[in-house]
Amino acid sequence: MNFEDLKKLYLNKKEKYGNEAYRYVSKLLKEAKIIHKRDWEKHPTPNRDHEQSWRSFKGKNMEKLIQHIITDGVEALGLKIVNGNQLERTTNLSEGLSRVKRNLAIDYGEFGLHLPDVDIVIYNPQNYKVLAVVSSKVTLRERIAQTGYWKLKLFQDKATKHIKVYFITPDEDQTLAKRKPFKKGRAIVEVDLDGSYVLTEEKIEESEKVKPFEHFIGDLETLLKKRG
Repeated sequence: MNFEDLKKLYLNKKEKYGNEAYRYVSKLLKEAKIIHKRDWEKHPTPNRDHEQSWRSFKGKNMEKLIQHIITDGVEALGLKIVNGNQLERTTNLSEGLSRVKRNLAIDYGEFGLHLPDVDIVIYNPQNYKVLAVVSSKVTLRERIAQTGYWKLKLFQDKATKHIKVYFITPDEDQTLAKRKPFKKGRAIVEVDLDGSYVLTEEKIEESEKVKPFEHFIGDLETLLKKRG
């Protein structure tokens, strides 16, 4: 199984549920796990069980799926998306992406310029300024505290303080489901991030910082209008 197989499963959900397809990402992952296990049993990973192999596949491909889901909506606003790993690892970037990279880099003084660990970078192709960055994981515990750290570092520099930091997740451990009692992950989102968007069919207790995924593109459009 590869990412294209995962994307086909999502497109099947989209045919059935239309714009509500995002609500069923967790179900999609359960279906994908069955297919992945069937393929894995034909070619087992040496010295690893299937759960390890599945976690690796799920983690690596979740960000790709989120990027696929949001790309059309982002580009309809006149913005562009680039994967964070592409900026980090590619040495022969185009002039435009090189400028995006420079506009996102955090200055550590004598220790140099370094990019934050984010999955998706949203930028304006007219001036290559970064509008927002997104981390996307299946659960918050996978990287929420680290995402809060990067928000702090971006905010401390005048050149990057305007960049919004978001988290998009199916929230499979339901860290964001309720406001009280606050779980650590929700507290970090409410205090340290600019927002989190949840792909779920379950009801969540919303706030200004925690919303169903359907609000993501609208909030991005509002942000773009404010920036002029």
